[in-house]
Order: sequence, then structure tokens, then C-alpha cells
Amino acid sequence: MTHRDNGHGRPPDDSATRSEVSGSASETVQARDVHGGVHFHGADQRRWAVQPRQLPADVRGFVNRTAELERLDRILLGDASQPSTIRLAVIAGTAGVGKTSLAVHWAHRVRKDFPDGRLYVNMRGYDPGPPVDATQALEHLLRALDVPRGAVPVDLEAKASLYRSLLADRRVLVLLDNVATAAQARPLLPGTSECLTVITSRSRLSSLVFRNGAHRLTLDMLTESEAVALLRDVTADYRADDDPDQLAELARLCGRLPLALRIAAERAAREPVVPLDELAGELRDESGLWGALAGDDDDADAVRSVFAWSYRALTGSSARSFRLLGLHPGGTFSAAAAAALLGTGAGEARRVLDVLAGAHLLEQVAPGRYQFHDLLKFYANDQARAEETDRERVRVLRRVVAWYLRGADALQAALNPLSPRVPLPPDEEPGVGSPVFAGVEEANDWYALERPNLVAAVRAAADAGLHGHAWRLAAVLHHVQRVLGPVDDWRVTTGIGLDAARREGDPGAEAELLESMATVCVQTRRLTDGARYFARCLELRRGTGDRLGEAAVLNGLGRLHLLRRDLVEADRLFDGCLAIARELDDPLWQAIARGNLGVVRHQLGNDVAAVELALRNLEFHEAVGNPLGRGDALHALARSYRGLGRHPEALEAISRAVEIARENGNPVWEAYWLVEHGHVQRSVGRVVDSLASYQRAAVLHRRHGDRGREAEALDGTGLAYRELERHEDSADFHRLAVAVHRETGDRWLLGVALEHLAASVDLLGDADLARRYREEGLTTTAGFDDPRAEALRRRLRDALTPP
Repeated sequence: MTHRDNGHGRPPDDSATRSEVSGSASETVQARDVHGGVHFHGADQRRWAVQPRQLPADVRGFVNRTAELERLDRILLGDASQPSTIRLAVIAGTAGVGKTSLAVHWAHRVRKDFPDGRLYVNMRGYDPGPPVDATQALEHLLRALDVPRGAVPVDLEAKASLYRSLLADRRVLVLLDNVATAAQARPLLPGTSECLTVITSRSRLSSLVFRNGAHRLTLDMLTESEAVALLRDVTADYRADDDPDQLAELARLCGRLPLALRIAAERAAREPVVPLDELAGELRDESGLWGALAGDDDDADAVRSVFAWSYRALTGSSARSFRLLGLHPGGTFSAAAAAALLGTGAGEARRVLDVLAGAHLLEQVAPGRYQFHDLLKFYANDQARAEETDRERVRVLRRVVAWYLRGADALQAALNPLSPRVPLPPDEEPGVGSPVFAGVEEANDWYALERPNLVAAVRAAADAGLHGHAWRLAAVLHHVQRVLGPVDDWRVTTGIGLDAARREGDPGAEAELLESMATVCVQTRRLTDGARYFARCLELRRGTGDRLGEAAVLNGLGRLHLLRRDLVEADRLFDGCLAIARELDDPLWQAIARGNLGVVRHQLGNDVAAVELALRNLEFHEAVGNPLGRGDALHALARSYRGLGRHPEALEAISRAVEIARENGNPVWEAYWLVEHGHVQRSVGRVVDSLASYQRAAVLHRRHGDRGREAEALDGTGLAYRELERHEDSADFHRLAVAVHRETGDRWLLGVALEHLAASVDLLGDADLARRYREEGLTTTAGFDDPRAEALRRRLRDALTPP
């Protein structure tokens, strides 16, 4: 069963490994990282399985810049016989001078020197919209390095530390494009000379030179001969007899800037029968107009002149499409998004995109995906402001934001079909189309591509006063981001949506976004903030008479108190949720509340009551055909049967749950239920089998990024090794579990793991260390007054008391 706050309703993750490994800690723990995590794999496997290849395609027809390429070779690759010390370069220069082309071309030339991968981020420091900040860039880089989404830290410094750790033993090339400030780039610098970083910027970034030892290469405009060579290279297959002097004049009018030269050359190639002096005359007139209007910046004037000259050569419909596409809220965009923005069919949109890409006014970066050079996006945006009314610009933005909203809604439906849906606004322009997904995998792929645009669409809608679209998109993304992440995006979109809902004056919408913000806080263990948001949400929902929304808040607060191990209060809150669900005759929310009440009953030691609740839930989920609900109910049954000593029934129940996960191809469910499978297998004497269950659960949780449950699996592994009398291995795995629980702040599970670690260390003969662990366990669990906690402290005190 999937719903708002049960915490288990995740989609299949086909990337998770299915290998099952057993063996000693020294054989299986090949790499421990700053998460406190662990990788299970064979000794002969490459340590770095993921080798990102993110460089954009090499520049077509790259010419010239020979001296600059050689200088980059010298300063960054150096003498092969000597260890390299300088591994950072800043390529600086004016807009349109070819910084990115040079950096990408050089990176492709030397890619074999970096066998562990090539990373690329466009920092968008000069785009019309907000630049990519360091924390967003690190999220992208860590995911490219195969860090599971749930394992990416929230804090900027923690992200940067993990990033440096992952690159410490690797030879990776990092290209940071369009950086505006040193602060934007500094957290993204690797901490080792084995890696190489190239930065492009319009700024000189002097502090990177002085503080970080960067080499700066200032890129000037091309020489006349180089500029003419570029023009000839692009037009060679279309124009053979152009006069060298006329080519030189055209180059001068382009400011000898590669971006302007390529646009001019593309137009000359498209119009081979038009004499070059005629084309140059048109551009000369355009340049004169710009010079008369303003401009002490000759380079900027030359670029604007070429843009205007090429823009005016477009047909009316293509020119309008160019300026309207400049209103797209994000960076790269799909042909389908372009069709929605333009209000056309897919075929017409592809035709226009081909025309603009052919004129070099738009770049095709992948099949069906496009982007503007930042200068061209500014120009297109300027033309839209000059030639379109405010009303029309808002209408265009509304169309594309609505397309992203419908796509996010379809994504939510694919990921979590039983989750509550946000009512969408009516389709104001039927026929524009909506994203449609054949299944979860296709939906996930769409999200991976469009995630930055979804965030940008929320922000753009709010900035344009489309508050209804802004809060709805943020509310839909709540149900997506809690499953797929990242938390940073979730927090940003929720904050924008909450403000939009308040501006809209819609208390129901405000409550929806408050619940989202509270859930973000709970997921990131900011429990005090989470309680504050839930309290305001509860006040609004009671004020509007939203009883089902009130039940959802009580459920969320119950989960918050479970994390605090305030079991009595959690029980009261879940019971309140159940009472409302009964009042409304809502069977789904009754099942949700019963399931969470069962968790509390088990933690309070009342497994008889927990079994009764689990059996009722199992009956309900079997009747409605909900495999996740069935598996959760069977898992709860197994846990409580084990608590009652009914081990054969526990084994039957948990084996059925694991089979459900495997039948549905869902490794996330499987990982969660496998930990209990291991506990039950140990209880019936199948210790070797339990080891396989724990280790597979740890691998799967590690892949998904659920660090707390990974630690529970590691702790179980330690228990299995102790029963096999492999005490060193047992202690190693308990230490890993303790490290994770310390970092996540889960005091209860930390206390449990410390008791286990102390027992294993005792068996190794280190009584003093075992005593310290037990004393820490007593301190850690102080304040918990439930029966399980009191029993744990009693065992710890007994072990500390001399016989």
C-alpha cells in the first residue's frame, strides 16, 4: 500500500544489485565511506565501477586555438615524468569568445588520461534565471558518481566532503562551465592532484588563482586569419569562391568572436547564391544601428548585431518561436515541452527547432533536447519583452508550466497510484498534450531529465504571479520528491509553493504545502521544525473542516513521535487518525493507522495486539489486491510472531513477504523485509541463511540510500557472525552499524547496536572497551521509559555489575 506517510511506498529500483554474498568482514567489506556505509563485492571487482562520461559532444569543425590547446597541455598535463602539482585552470574571456568550445574540445583530446571518468556541470552563471549553486551542482556530481539519492547529505559542507572523498583515489576530469564567482566553484574542487578541474568564466576569478593555485588562460578574440579559417570551414561545402577580403570584413563585423562567426557562417551557408558582400552589407547596417543606440562594448555590440541580423532573416513564425522559447524557465528542454510552450503540435515544433538549430540560434544537445547559449537566451528574452504583450508572455509561460504540472501528476500516478492527488486546473488550451509514461522506469527517466526544469517552473510560475500553478506543481512534487529526491529540491519547491499558496489566499493549499514542509523536516531529522509545521497545518485543516487532511497530519505527527521514541504520544496520535478514518468510512486510512498502531504496540511489547492489527490489515490488502500492503502486514505479523516465540509462523509470514517483493521486482520492499527474514532465520537456527539475508538487505539498502535500515542489516550481520563464533567479524559489522546510527542521531537503534558491539568486544577479551560501549548505551537510551528500553538498560547494567 502506498500513501502519504507510511514511509515504505517506494517504486521499483531496477538499478539495485541482486548479488548475494557471504563471507568474513575482511572478504566482503571492500570500501568504507564517509556515510558509515559498506559495499559488498568480490575482491577481483574494479573498485570504481562507475565511470561517468558527462562531457558534451565535441565541437563540430573546431579550428584554431592551437597555442591555447598547447598551453592547456603544458599547465594541466605537464611533464609525464614528473608528478603533477597544478590541476586547476580557469579559462576566462568575454561572452561568445569560445571558452566552452575550447574547454570541451581539449577535454575530449585528453579524455584517455582520465580513465575514471569525466564530469561536467553547466553552472549557468550568466543565464537570465538563477545560477546553479554549489549544493545543486554537488547533488548532480554525487549522483553521477553513483551515490544513492537517499545517501546524499543535506549540508553543503558534508556534500563537498563526500565528493572529495569519492574522488580521492580517482583520475577524473571535472569541467565547470559558465562559473560566475569563485564561491560558486570552490566547493566543487577535488582535493587531490590526481583529478583535474577546468573552469570557464567571464570573470577572472582571481581568488582561485591566488588561493587555490589555478592557472588562468585568458581567451582573446580570434585573429583575422583564424576567424576567416572558421568561416571557410563552416561554409566550405556550400560556398567555394568567396573573396578573402569579404570574408575578412564579415569576420570583423562579427568581432572575430566564435559564437557570432558560427551564426554568420551558418546563414551564409544557408544562402549560397547571395553574394557575401550583400550579407556583409546587411550586417554592417545592423552594426551601425547598434552603434547608434548605445555601446562602448564593441564585443557585445558585434554579438548583438549578428544575433539581430540572423533573427531578422527568420520567417515570421520561426522568429516568434525563437523569442517565445527564450521564455522557457529552465536550461535544456525537450521538443514536447517546446510544443507545449509554443502551443503547436509536435511535428510543427520539431520543424521550428530544426530551423533554429540550423541557424545556430539553438543547440541540439541530445536527441529531442535543446538549449540556448546564455547570450542567445538573453537576446530571445529581450525580443519577447519587446515584441510580445505582458499578457501573451504570461499565457506562454502558463502553457509550459501546465505541461510540466501534468507531467509531474502522471509521474506521481506511476510512482504511487494510491497517493492523494492534487486537483489540476482546467486545460485552458486543449490539444497541447501531456507527458504519458508506459511504466515506472519511463517515468523515472523523464524525472531525471526534467528535474531542474520542474524546480525552475515552480519558481517561474510564482515570479509571474501564476500562484495557483506554482503551489499545485510544488504540491504534486511533494509526492514525487519524497520518493525520488533530492531533499534540496523538495525543500526549495515546497518553500516557493507555500508562499504562493499564501499569496493565493487558499488555506487548503497552504495546509498541503505545510504538510510537505513538515515531512521534509521529519525526513531530515529536523523534528522541532517538523512539529511546528505540522501544528500550523493541523490548525488550518481543522479550521477548514478537512477531516481527512487532519487524519493525515495526525499520522505524520505520530511518525515524528515514533522517531523520538515517544511511544505513548505516537499511539495517541495514530489512534486519533484511526478514529477519523472510521468516521469518514475510509478503509485505506484505517489500514494506514492500524499498521502504524501495530508498530507502536510491538515497540511497547504488546505483540498479541500487534498480531491482531496485522491480521486485519492483511485481510484488507488481500481483498483490494495491494501487494505492498500485503507484504507490510506479513512483515508486521512475522515481527510480532517472533516476539511471541511463534517462530515457524513468523518464518512462513516473512518468507511470503519476501516472495511478494521478488514477484513484483521491487528490491526496496525486499530489502526492508529481508532484515526481519534474517532475524527469524537466526531464531530457528538457520544462521548461515540469515547471513545471506542480512548481507543482501545491506546491499539493497545501500543502493537505495536508506542508511538507517542499512545499519540495521549490518547489525544483524554482526549478530549472525557472533553465533558462528567469528567474533572479529561480528565486532566489525556492529561498529559499522554504530557509526551510522551515531551520524543519523537515532538514539534507540544506537543503544541497541552498542549493546551488541559490547558483547562481541567482550568475547574478544577487551573488557574495558566493552564497558565503555555499555556505559555509552546507558547514556544514549536515558529518557526512554518504554518496556523495551527499560529491559535494554537493565541488561546493560547487569553486564556492568561484577558477579
